[in-house]
Amino acid sequence: MKISLKWLNQFLSENISLDEKTVNDLAEKVERTSVEVDSVSTLAKKQDGLVVAKVCSIVAHPDSDHMVITQLDIGQKELVQVVTGAPNVAEGQLVILAKVGAHILDAATGKLVELKVANLRGQESFGMLVALQEIGFDNKIAPKDFEAGIFVFDEQDGMQVGEDALEVLGMNEPVIDTDLTPNRADMLSMIGTAYEFGAMLNLSVLLPEFDLAEYEKETKDQITLDIQDKDLTSKYAVRVINNVSVTDSPLWLQKILWNAGMRPINNIVDITNYMMLMYGQPLHAFDLDKLHSHKIIVRRAKNSETLTTLDGQKRDLRANEDIVVATDDEALMLAGVMGGVSSEVDSNTKNIVIESAIFNASLIRATARRHNIHSEASARFERGINRDNTFVALDHAAQLADEVAHGQISHGMVVAVDEPYETKKQKLSIRRVNKILGTALSEKEISDIFAKLNFQYTVSKDVFEVVLPARRPDLSIEADLIEEIARLYGYDNLPMTLPYGPTTPGKLTTTQRQIRASRRIMESLGMNQAISYVLTTPEKAKQFAENAIDEVVSLDYPMSSDRTTVRQNLLAGLLEDVSYNVSHSVHNIALYEQGRIFISNNKESLPTEIEHIAGVLTGTLQTSTWQTSKMAQPVDFYDIKGIVDSYLEQIGVANVTYRATTRHDNMHPGQTADVYSDNTYLGFVGQIHPKLTKSQKLPAIFGFELNLFTVLSATNHSTEYKVVSRFPQISRDVALLVNNQITHEDIIEVIQNYAGDKLFEVKLFDVYVGDKLPAGKKSLAYNLVFQDENTTLVESEINVAFNRVLQALVSEIKAEIR
Repeated sequence: MKISLKWLNQFLSENISLDEKTVNDLAEKVERTSVEVDSVSTLAKKQDGLVVAKVCSIVAHPDSDHMVITQLDIGQKELVQVVTGAPNVAEGQLVILAKVGAHILDAATGKLVELKVANLRGQESFGMLVALQEIGFDNKIAPKDFEAGIFVFDEQDGMQVGEDALEVLGMNEPVIDTDLTPNRADMLSMIGTAYEFGAMLNLSVLLPEFDLAEYEKETKDQITLDIQDKDLTSKYAVRVINNVSVTDSPLWLQKILWNAGMRPINNIVDITNYMMLMYGQPLHAFDLDKLHSHKIIVRRAKNSETLTTLDGQKRDLRANEDIVVATDDEALMLAGVMGGVSSEVDSNTKNIVIESAIFNASLIRATARRHNIHSEASARFERGINRDNTFVALDHAAQLADEVAHGQISHGMVVAVDEPYETKKQKLSIRRVNKILGTALSEKEISDIFAKLNFQYTVSKDVFEVVLPARRPDLSIEADLIEEIARLYGYDNLPMTLPYGPTTPGKLTTTQRQIRASRRIMESLGMNQAISYVLTTPEKAKQFAENAIDEVVSLDYPMSSDRTTVRQNLLAGLLEDVSYNVSHSVHNIALYEQGRIFISNNKESLPTEIEHIAGVLTGTLQTSTWQTSKMAQPVDFYDIKGIVDSYLEQIGVANVTYRATTRHDNMHPGQTADVYSDNTYLGFVGQIHPKLTKSQKLPAIFGFELNLFTVLSATNHSTEYKVVSRFPQISRDVALLVNNQITHEDIIEVIQNYAGDKLFEVKLFDVYVGDKLPAGKKSLAYNLVFQDENTTLVESEINVAFNRVLQALVSEIKAEIR
């Protein structure tokens, strides 16, 4: 909420000083006491040298068909010559002149530039006539489009030639922009804000006064109301104003609106917005003559009903859910959200109906989200409206329509519904306040705070009974009142104490420790952690999912079309990360992610959440051994499998096996394996299918995804530290010629069974399959490393163990020793 302090002063018993230091001190006090302050600024910023000027004469430019030469009166002896191409400049106008030496904002850079004498096709120009957009106004708040030309004052607004234009336009008025929390609906109005600032500054609030002059013509003879469902609105009333003149608003009203961040439209629409800013009560004006049968109905939307709203969009209404204000023939507006074009007030309007209501907050919130319309009105209806001001704001708006638009207020207000409101009271003991806050506040100190807040109360035997005002819908329980006392007393004044009583040291659960260990292991293996969006598209949600089902978990009100569905896998998100990096010229990528996936239960209950861990590799890896120098090798299946191997070994999963599979649609059918621990399925590893990577212009990508819950449940032994032996190793190499059906695991099993307890490590370092071998054969070469932790090995002992291995390989798998 943008709060113009000059306007706020109209509602306080004493004016707040508007100098820069006082305003900044006030903003800090607001942050400490009430709500967060987003910014403190003025529309003028640091601009200067802008004055009100009168166009005295206009002559055509001799060398231009679109520019003219004007002579301007700025209250000095001599006229000022300015060359301009403004399409709307005319003699007698009061305009804004940026004089030579003025500092104005550059629209492109946002920086101040100094205006100098310009020579425009041979004619000197001693300044510049400006539109509001050229001096810092955003298009969203400027009353006219930039293409319409320069800003022209209305002489009836009373400005004088030579006056400071920044002052006249209200651009020097300091504005505090507060970032309100959802519970502080009261501060979405100037009166509610005045109560808040008054409490902080110990000032009383001045409520606006007005005189309502009604004419003899009866409102009830011109409009009838029909509320078809009492659950839709608790208060609803209208007033009719006849013979209005719809024009631009006077400058004082426009200034208030653009300083509040709103665009002036016309005097009738501006009055409704002005009332909304003042009272926090949204109003809406209809053109009475556009209402068929002069009847207003509040109802739920019908089947296949549509409405074109004021933003020009045709909207399909949701039957029996959206609230609409309608006639017998058509919907007029989305109640509490946005009006429709069919009953819009325009320059031809003569008779208007102004409505004031309190609509069902839950239904307004759902409608605003469903149609993605978050208007100023819906923001207030969703948070809560001050019931005491609903009809007051309507009367005040009618009075202003009389004053500003020269209308005639019909006699009487037509009230369709006005549900009685039960005043709420809350008891609060002084002892309870001091116990919660750790203070020693007296009855008088608490009474003073309630008086500052303008709360009505009674005290009996140290117990306050406070009347909860309708303007504060956030107050409902004892704790709310204690919070009010604490913040007005000053959070900085609350005593500081050390905690006392028994304490319980916190610790992580076993699962939490294992999940953190998983991340450390992945990073030790050269992987970088990625955090992807949980929300994605339905297609990507099912892309790598295990047993993906058609029913996905989707949001009812997604923020964007590519974030509608919760994920069923992690690999799809990692693939997006790879695509982003590749597009930014990063080609060697090693990423992992650990997080939740969500499996639908067909809307019968909440989705099942499962912890997963996944990773991807692409590009090249730098490798080197004692035999080879450092060189870049493209990553392959064995690199990603090695990462999975190392991770499972370090996390404590035993008996890991890999089984070739073709069941994963988005994985390469010839380079993908399912991962098992004994017969427990853990996940899969392999190459992302080339059809998928090529469609995104990506290189070969290898990845894995494991069910982390299953992995952790398969950790049946603890990983223990082993002392590094200080005794030397002895290695032996063996090359085997075996049948193609013999697997690497078969050979490893034989070696481990017969090598004895001194075997430290077995490595496969060569595989050969080719024409030089007999048909159906392959050659495998292994390096066996032996080591003793306690003594130096003897060659003869290792020879015995090695020969035992060779004999077993020949006898058990029919290997030929080469």
